[in-house]
Amino acid sequence: MTDRDLLVRLVFGSMAAQTVRAAVRLRIVELIGDTPRPAADVANDAGAEPQPMTRLLRALAGLGLLREHSFGTFAVAPAGALLDPARPGSLTSFVRMFTEPEITRAWEHLDDSVRTGDVAFDAVFGTDFFTHLARRPELSAEFNAAMSQATEEAAAVLPRAFDFGRFGTVTDVGGGDGTLLAAVLAAFPGLKGVVLDTADGLAQAPGTLRRHGLADRCSLVAGDFFHSVPKGSDLYLVKSIMHDWPDDRAVTILRHCRAALPSGGRVLILEPVLPEAVGADGDASTYLSDLNMLVNVGGRERTRRDFEDLCRAAGLALLSVTPLPEAEPFSLLEAAAAD
Repeated sequence: MTDRDLLVRLVFGSMAAQTVRAAVRLRIVELIGDTPRPAADVANDAGAEPQPMTRLLRALAGLGLLREHSFGTFAVAPAGALLDPARPGSLTSFVRMFTEPEITRAWEHLDDSVRTGDVAFDAVFGTDFFTHLARRPELSAEFNAAMSQATEEAAAVLPRAFDFGRFGTVTDVGGGDGTLLAAVLAAFPGLKGVVLDTADGLAQAPGTLRRHGLADRCSLVAGDFFHSVPKGSDLYLVKSIMHDWPDDRAVTILRHCRAALPSGGRVLILEPVLPEAVGADGDASTYLSDLNMLVNVGGRERTRRDFEDLCRAAGLALLSVTPLPEAEPFSLLEAAAAD
C-alpha cells in the first residue's frame, strides 16, 4: 500500500462505518442467512430497491463482511456473521452505538477539543454524555447492550488470567449488566458477587444473572461510585471505567475502593495500557478510543506510569500489569493498599 493509498483509506473510514451501520439497520446478515442469496431477494425482504441493494452488498463484500459467490449472489463472511444479533459474539449493538449521531457528531469537533481540552459532546448536546444517556431510555439500553458485547471477549479470558478462588466476595464497580462478573462467578463456584452501577446501568443485570443461574450468589446495588462503593468485598473489579473520566475523578473512584478494601484485599483494573511511545505495530484502535474519550466524555486512555500515579494518589500500590493477548488491547492491573 502506498502512502497515498493509506491516506485515502483512512479518509474513507467514516464511510465504511456508515456502510456497516446500514447493514445492521437493514438486517442484511439476517436476511442472507446461512446460504448465498441473490441481491434482488435480499432487497425484496428488506423493502429496498434491487440496484442500490446490490451496490451496498458489493461494498460490504469489499469490506470483507460478505462474499459475492457469483454475479449478484452474496453469502455472509465470518466477520459479517458478527452482525447477526442471534449469533454468538454478535456486535450489532456495538455497531449501532458507535455509529449513532450521539457519538459521531462530537467527533466533528475533535479539533476544538484538541485546542481547548473541552469535551465536544457537552457543547454539541448541551449536557454531558451520561446525563444525555439517562434521558433517553432506548439509547441507554443500546449503550448497555453495546458495553455487554464489548465485554464478552474479556469475560471469556479473565477467569483464566487471575486466581479469584482466594477471595470470598468480588464487587464489580460499574459492572453494568453483569456480563463480566457472571463469567467470573461461573468459573469460581465458591465466590459471591456484587454489581454496583446506576439504576439505568443495572437494568439488564437481573436477566443476565438469571440466564447464568447466579441470582442467588450475586446482589445488585444501585449507587454512585463517585460517592462510595459497597463494603464487604475483598476484591474490587473495575473494567473500562477509568478511561471514562479525567484523573481527579478516576482517583475518586479508586479512593472509594481503597476505603472499602479489607486487609489483604485487592483492586483489579481492566483497561488498555498504552506504551510510553507508539510503536510501528501499535494498535490504532486504542489511540482512537483515547480521542473518543476526549471528545465524548472527557476521559483518556493511560500508560502504566499514569495508572501508577492514579493508584498512588488513591492510596494504592500497583503490584502488576498483565497483558491479556486473547482480549487485546486489555491488560489486568492488580493493586493493593499502599503501606
